[in-house]
Amino acid sequence: MTMEHARAAVAGKPKVVFVLGATATGKSKLAIALAKRFNGEVINADKIQVHAGAPIITNKVTEEEQDGVRTTSSACCRPTPSSPRRTSGARRSPPSPAWSPPAASRSSPAAPTRDGAAFRARHDVLFIWADAAPELLEWYVALRVDDMVARGLVAEARAAFDAAGAGRGDDVDYSRGLRRAIGLPEMHAYLVAEREGAGAGEADELAALLARAVREIKDNTCRLARVQVGKIRRLSRLDGWDVRRVDVTPVFARMADGTACHHQTWKTLVWEPCEEMVMHFLETPAAPTAFSRRVHHGDRGRETGRAVEAVEAA
Repeated sequence: MTMEHARAAVAGKPKVVFVLGATATGKSKLAIALAKRFNGEVINADKIQVHAGAPIITNKVTEEEQDGVRTTSSACCRPTPSSPRRTSGARRSPPSPAWSPPAASRSSPAAPTRDGAAFRARHDVLFIWADAAPELLEWYVALRVDDMVARGLVAEARAAFDAAGAGRGDDVDYSRGLRRAIGLPEMHAYLVAEREGAGAGEADELAALLARAVREIKDNTCRLARVQVGKIRRLSRLDGWDVRRVDVTPVFARMADGTACHHQTWKTLVWEPCEEMVMHFLETPAAPTAFSRRVHHGDRGRETGRAVEAVEAA
C-alpha cells in the first residue's frame, strides 16, 4: 500500500478487500496478485484449507504460487484418527470455502466474525466476485480434477484413509475436519477394494472404481460451485454491500480453445479492471455510512449478519 493509500485508509474506516467466487474461479491467484500489488497480505478463510495435510485435495496454494506474499490461516489444524466416527456409507455436504480476503492493510484484523454487521460498521469493505459461465466452469473443474489426480490425489487420499484407521477395517467419519474435503469420501470404495487386495482378474474392477471416484469428485465439485454461486448472488443483492462481479469466462474460453493467450486475457479482462477497482477503493476516503447506523436498528443489521453467516456456512 502506498503512502497515499495509507492516508486514505487512516482518514476513514480501515479498508478490507474480499475476493469471492465459486471453487476453481481463480480467487487465490487474484487475491495474491492484489496483495502483491498493494503491499497487503492474504487472509485465507477456506475452512478446509486450515487443516494440515492433503494439499492437493484441498487445493492449497504452493509457496511458488504465493510469490512472496504473506498469507495467514494456513495449515493450522491436524486431523487425528480419534475423530468421532460414523458409518462410511453416510455422506456429508460438500465444504464451502466462503471468503478469501486479500490486500488488507496491515492493521486490518482477520476475516470477519459471524457478526458481519458489526464488522461492516468498523471497516470499509469491497467485495470482488470472480464468476464464470457454469458450463465453462464445469469444464475447468473437470480439467483441474484430472490434474490433481496426475499430481498425487490418490496417494493423498490413501494416506488420509490409513490415518483414519480404515486400513484396519474401522469405520471412517467423513463429516468432520479434513475428511469432509471433496476427494476423500469419493475415494473410499476404491481404497477399501485396494486394501482387500485385488488379483489379476480384479484389476479392471479397481480401475472402474477409481474412474467412478474421479467422476464423483468432479460432480460434487460442480455441485459445490453451484451452491457457492447461489450464496454469493444472495449476498450481492443486499443493500449496503459493494459486490463487484468480474467475469472470468473469457479466460476459460481461451483455455478450452487451446489458445496460448489465455494469460493475456486474464491480464486484460480480469487483472487490470480489478487493479483499477482496488486502486480507486483505496484512494477514496471512507465516509460514515447509513450502514453503521443500521446496526442499531435491528432487522437490517441482523439480515446482513445472517448473510455473512450464510456465505461462511458449509
